Amino acid sequence: MRSLFHPRLINSPFEDPGLFIPFFFEKRAVIFDLGDIYSLSAKDLLKISHVFISHTHMDHFVGFDRLLRLFLGREKKLYMYGPKGFLKNVEGKLAGYSWNLVENFNNRFTLYITEVHAKQLITRQYRCKNRFTASKSAIKQPFNGILFKEPALTFSSVVLNHKIPCLGFTIKERFHVNIIKERLIDLGLEIGPWLREFKQALFNHQDPDSKFDVKLGQENIRKKGFILGDLTNRIAIITPGQKITYITDMLYCKPNIEKAVEFAKDADHLFIEAAFLEKDKDIAEKKFHLTARNAGTIAGMAGVKQFTLFHFSPRYSGMEDLLQEEALAAYKRIKD
Repeated sequence: MRSLFHPRLINSPFEDPGLFIPFFFEKRAVIFDLGDIYSLSAKDLLKISHVFISHTHMDHFVGFDRLLRLFLGREKKLYMYGPKGFLKNVEGKLAGYSWNLVENFNNRFTLYITEVHAKQLITRQYRCKNRFTASKSAIKQPFNGILFKEPALTFSSVVLNHKIPCLGFTIKERFHVNIIKERLIDLGLEIGPWLREFKQALFNHQDPDSKFDVKLGQENIRKKGFILGDLTNRIAIITPGQKITYITDMLYCKPNIEKAVEFAKDADHLFIEAAFLEKDKDIAEKKFHLTARNAGTIAGMAGVKQFTLFHFSPRYSGMEDLLQEEALAAYKRIKD
């Protein structure tokens, strides 16, 4: 059964980190980290609604300029989240360009930048037409691990130690609605935009006894009326929602391990850095990174269903299998 989203690493594990998550049946995507993003097409990048930055080392943030350039002159809202100091980092990027011609744009492109602290979220607004000048006042909200919620999804974060604050991210479906195509055909229905409205009604807890109109045809001029609960029973299977977790650039120490394990607990798919082999653990500790064994151990302790490694040190070029084998052995020792 197809999930709502299918995440994929933007680059090879030896290149800049980044996870692109497009949503099926929607012209929308989110992205975790913005390193080198030239492997993504402009079409894919323009689907992005939310950007989540673990920290602003260059290999995690250099792609900001490309994304900004694509969004200029378009009717867009872009929401970005990053760690302590993120507002200053983004303002520094924006200050590096001259914006004297942006008043000619007939659009309302706006950046909403949120800085994530241990117990607080701080958000400022930057309008293109105002030359990306920061809004006068910042919006401050308490932070309990959840960045924001949508009817179908929850986005969460955890603050880890990379000698600077570094964020991990999770996207979680509340539940997943699997459509049985054969049942649609039996009812004389077809796949179309109405399915998005149908799923939204379920996520919004709409009364099962309420009426739901299925709009058919290119112009949605034909309608078939159903009772929402009856239609759900006939065409859908409700399953637990998918959980995707992304963890990068952290020191292998007790506080980080405890937070990472709890954060990734029972994830369907964990994307986790593995910069070094265990034989080079002294280098990993000095650089505040994980070894492959560390990554596999965290994945096993968290009970994740599967995990993918990334962010390999270039010193292991041609030795990718060694990193994979070391992590898998650690994972299996915990799971078994």
